[in-house]
Amino acid sequence: MTRRILILALACLGLASCGGEQYSDLRQFVKESDNLPRGRIPPLPDVKPYEPFIYDAYDLVDPFKPRKIEPPKTAGGSGIQPDLARRKEPLEAYPLENLRMVGTLQQNKATFALVKSPDNNLFRVKLGSYMGQNFGLITEISESTIKLKEIVQDSGGDWTERISTMTLVDEATK
Repeated sequence: MTRRILILALACLGLASCGGEQYSDLRQFVKESDNLPRGRIPPLPDVKPYEPFIYDAYDLVDPFKPRKIEPPKTAGGSGIQPDLARRKEPLEAYPLENLRMVGTLQQNKATFALVKSPDNNLFRVKLGSYMGQNFGLITEISESTIKLKEIVQDSGGDWTERISTMTLVDEATK
């Protein structure tokens, strides 16, 4: 109980010591500041209403698109088109560079080539089969090579034929 009285007495003594006249200069400054004339804030400037920009240069050349100089189109054109409606064969999912010819088979006067895919699946192909991602049609199969006729698109957007050859790979050396 005496401890509480002691704490209360110290608190009262501390508060009483704060009531001195040591801040009289501060009080005088605040009184003088209140009596000074107030500053004026200038009025806000007039704001012009927003007028949206109407873009009317749709028919002009866009400077941010690359220009493509198109050669004059010939009347006939090459006329070569890939058959996009044809059902794709399994070997058309792989680039031609990733496929390997590993052998040939002959059965009833028909020659088949054995082609290995990158995921080590073995496929049997014949004349007229397709392989590679450029619509590669097999036109010739010999004991050591497969010849393909690929249809590729050039920079002008026209389709052209390209002859490619795949040679037999010796699996023992790999």
